[in-house]
Amino acid sequence: MKRFLKTAVVAAMLLSVVSCGNKTWKNIYYLQDVREETTMKMPINEGIIIQPQDQLSILVTCSEPKLAANFNLSVATYRAGTVGNDLSSSNNRITPYTVDNNGEIDFPSLGKIHVAGLSRWELQELIKEKLDESGMLRDAIIIVEFLNFKISVLGDVSAPGTFTISGDKITIFQALSLSHDLTIHGKRDDVMVIREQNGKRQIYMLDLRSSDVFNSPAYYLQQNDIVYVTPDKVKVGQSTINENYFRSASFWISLTSTAMTITNFVIMLMSLNK
Repeated sequence: MKRFLKTAVVAAMLLSVVSCGNKTWKNIYYLQDVREETTMKMPINEGIIIQPQDQLSILVTCSEPKLAANFNLSVATYRAGTVGNDLSSSNNRITPYTVDNNGEIDFPSLGKIHVAGLSRWELQELIKEKLDESGMLRDAIIIVEFLNFKISVLGDVSAPGTFTISGDKITIFQALSLSHDLTIHGKRDDVMVIREQNGKRQIYMLDLRSSDVFNSPAYYLQQNDIVYVTPDKVKVGQSTINENYFRSASFWISLTSTAMTITNFVIMLMSLNK
């Protein structure tokens, strides 16, 4: 009978530990419903869309460089991290086109062009067509790049901040990796993406534990998106306690309670062995 009781107590303790562990890991794992060799249809990503206040680099080239030069803005020279007259760190930067509040840019010889709502590839084709139709350049190659593609990651992540993105595609997982992932207290099922577009502010809620995140309009981020990771109840509870108190009294009370629990458990086992 004593051996049965002893076994039952140990089994109960192990079951409690396993249950707590399962509950914890269930809140931490990403993409929990994905299995090996899972195949999903990928949505078409058209890249980020041009918006007012965007800064664009537009480079025009052709077989006659002198003709193409008429359509390129001046190249500015700037110094990064220099002291005094040290010019060793000088770099050249193409002056950007800034999209005005009407969604337009003023392009040399072509005048006002409405660019808001276009992808960079669409703008490249539009400028090429206009130059060709005007007879100014017949074999032009247009390269458009974003110069102000930035996102911000806030909340319960290891390294929050604002990040400048090269290229024009970044996913929510890549953005979180830039911030060194969520902390243990970041809620994987409550990640908010705040997006301002076409004069409206749109809020998207993402559950990183589910593969449904791949189908969200916020899976691919846009320029100036804000990603906010909500803290769990434990982190929120900690914030209501004085930091010094939490690090001292609360810690020692918890440690003492744990030690007493272990001591009582050992005494109970010893009594069962008698």
